[in-house]
Order: sequence, then C-alpha cells, then structure tokens
Amino acid sequence: MPQPDYPAMKTVVVICKDIVLTNAIDRSLKGSCQSVVFSNMPSALDYIYNSIPNLIVINILKDDPFSINILNDFKNDPMFHQIPVLAILPEHFNLSHWDSLMIEDYIWKQDFEKDFILRANLCMMRSERIVEINPLTRLPGNISINRELQERIVRNENFAFGYADLDSFKPFNDRYGFGRGDEVIKITGRLILNIVKSKQPQGSFVGHVGGDDFVFIIDAGLSEEAAAEIIKAFDSIIPTFYDAGDFAQGFIKSFDRKGKASTFPVMSISIGIVETRARLFSHYGEIVQLAAEMKKFAKQFQGSCFKSDRRIGEEIKEQSRKKK
Repeated sequence: MPQPDYPAMKTVVVICKDIVLTNAIDRSLKGSCQSVVFSNMPSALDYIYNSIPNLIVINILKDDPFSINILNDFKNDPMFHQIPVLAILPEHFNLSHWDSLMIEDYIWKQDFEKDFILRANLCMMRSERIVEINPLTRLPGNISINRELQERIVRNENFAFGYADLDSFKPFNDRYGFGRGDEVIKITGRLILNIVKSKQPQGSFVGHVGGDDFVFIIDAGLSEEAAAEIIKAFDSIIPTFYDAGDFAQGFIKSFDRKGKASTFPVMSISIGIVETRARLFSHYGEIVQLAAEMKKFAKQFQGSCFKSDRRIGEEIKEQSRKKK
C-alpha cells in the first residue's frame, strides 16, 4: 500500500555560541522543525547556500559586528534576501541602529521562553505569504526572476542569462512516480545553485521557473564555463535515479504526450544562453524569449548540451558602423 506524502519538515539554521540557549531552541522546535546549529555566521554559509533553510535564528552578541556584517551582505544578495532572519538580542542592545540590521524580527534573550516559538512561526509564515519562492526547491520563482532581469536591464548591466530544461523528464516522472521526480528537481536546483554561486559568489542569481525549468544570471564571461560544469554534474548524478536495469539498457519505456507507448533515453539537460552585451534589450521578456529559443535549439542535439546566442543585434552593428 503506498504511503501518504507528508509535508517535509522545515529547517531552521541556528547561529549561536551559547550551548544553553542552543539546547533551548532545539527543544522549542522539536517535532515541528529540524534545527542545524553553527557557532558563527561564516561557518553557516556553506550549509545555507546548499540547503536554503526556512528560517535563520541568530544570537547577536554586542562584541560580534563581524557576523552582523556578513549577515547583511548575505541578505543583500538577491538570491537569499527572501530567507527570514529572527535575531535574539542581549539585554540593553542598542536598537538605534535597527535600520542597519537586515533581519525580519527580533526577541530579547530574557523573553525567549514566552516569545521564541511564536516569533519563529510568524517569520516563516510571513515569508511563505509575502515572498514568491518555489516550495520544492526554495528558489525564487517567476515574479522574482522577471524583476531581477528588468532591474539589471534598467541599470544597463552586462550579464548572461541561462535557461535550463530537463529532457525526457515527463516519461521519467511517469515511470518512477512524483516522489523520485521531485528528488531530481531538487537536486538539479541545488547543483545549479552551487555551481553558479561558486563561479560568482556575489551578484549572481538562480531561479526556478517551475516544473523542470531553471534559470540563472551570471557574468557573461562565466556563463559557458558554468553551463559546462552544470552539465557535467547533472550527467554524473542522474544515473543514480534510475533502476540499474533501465540505466544499463540506456532507455525506459513509457508513454509520450499523445499516450503512445515509446522508449525514452536517460534524462539530459539542455541550456540556452543569452548575453546582454551582444544586443540591446528593453524588456525582460525579450531576454527570456531569446534564451528559450536557444534552449529549444540545444534540445535538438543528443544528450546534455548548451547553446549560446552568438548573433549580434542590428543595433550593435549600427553603433559599430557609426563609431568607424
């Protein structure tokens, strides 16, 4: 008999050196959330980048401006500003600099017992209501993607936009079920995020359009290198999601969109890349459409691959002629 799908337990990253307080936080969250504890903000960053928690709880000390600065830099990143932060403040903490502390809410340490779990739940509920993120991958969705693109266009930034899509995902989902399909989506989002952020820790962006479609924004000079690494990582991990017999024969049997029985190859990933320095854009829709065309072109090739738009816009050609 199939087991029911229960909601995944929420994850709270706790940044605290006080063992007594850490134990109290763990007891308060037990049964509703899993807590992952770090002694300072720098040590927590790798985990946060890889796992995107539902909440960050930080015990702020008067003599630790370093962690506060790192927290502010982290929250200024468009990829992570949606993660809510609850601060536990010491007695007599100076709140006159509240506007320079990038947190969503706070409690006083002496009020922990009566306020913590209420404030923690409120932070997470507000985030789910206000911030538009994909519930499966915890990555920003369409509204955030479009806003990020348009803001960069307005600022006249040079950047590359990558649009990634999984090939033969639907037959895989039909063959193995939504549970295994969701795991493929989650691991794909995680590896794209890890690779893009490792290439460009500041100023890059990764979003989840929905289904098996992902996007990323990165400096133009890093786009193809990032795409190549995404493909390599995806191709190395995807065999583990197939039954041994299916992978050994190189295909699975399933049904196409018209309901006709057919065979489908092992999943691959196709990426279309567009660079703003190659042509002039005035609206995010133009970039998305062109990247979708490049992704469609990449899908015509067997296996995982990326294709970059190397056409130069007529506007750029005209500008070059005028300069001469």
